[in-house]
Amino acid sequence: MAYKVLIVEDDPMVAMINEQYICKNKDFSVIATCRNGQEAIEFLQSNSVDLIVLDVFMPVMTGVETLKKIRELKIKSEVIMVTAANDASTLEETMHLGVIDYLIKPFAYERFQVALEKFASKNKALKANTVLDQRSVDNIISNNLKQKEKDYPKGIQKKTLKLMQTYFEENKGWHSGDMIAEKLGLSIVTVRHYLTYLLEQKLLVEDINYETGGRPCMLYKSINQ
Repeated sequence: MAYKVLIVEDDPMVAMINEQYICKNKDFSVIATCRNGQEAIEFLQSNSVDLIVLDVFMPVMTGVETLKKIRELKIKSEVIMVTAANDASTLEETMHLGVIDYLIKPFAYERFQVALEKFASKNKALKANTVLDQRSVDNIISNNLKQKEKDYPKGIQKKTLKLMQTYFEENKGWHSGDMIAEKLGLSIVTVRHYLTYLLEQKLLVEDINYETGGRPCMLYKSINQ
């Protein structure tokens, strides 16, 4: 069952981008979007959500005011704060109010996914440890849970790697780096980094397209095709 997410953002374009980022992660689903803090509080009083993506600067109620109200009402939802500002005082105040992460606009897709994964890891750890010892508490607080899967090279993240692999599983034939970047909402630099890794792991094959009318273009497809 997917984690339920509420987006609180007064800018429709930013709200739409946030929703697209969230929907790319199969473990999360957006159940509503509110334009300001007051709308959010009214929604939360009759609906439960697992995670709130909350903007700082909004009309009617700021994100900080909204977060204080959420805590006052003892609404059991984790919060990721989003802001265009990087002032230390706002960061300090929201950290004291227990946000799980703090994103500064403009943020990359990959960084947004890190925030979602941080929430998911903490949630799973709390549910897995019904009887807590010091080690499990330390792991939950530091969000440094040991992973059983293989260690990946520097710059390779499990979620993004899975995103790339799923793309090639679902899309047969040859694909350029630019096509993949546009489809997945990743930077071309990130895509090239993961393509190199997948080639090294013998999971992809590459070829050169000379019929572009300009510079030759590198193409990639799954080794299993």
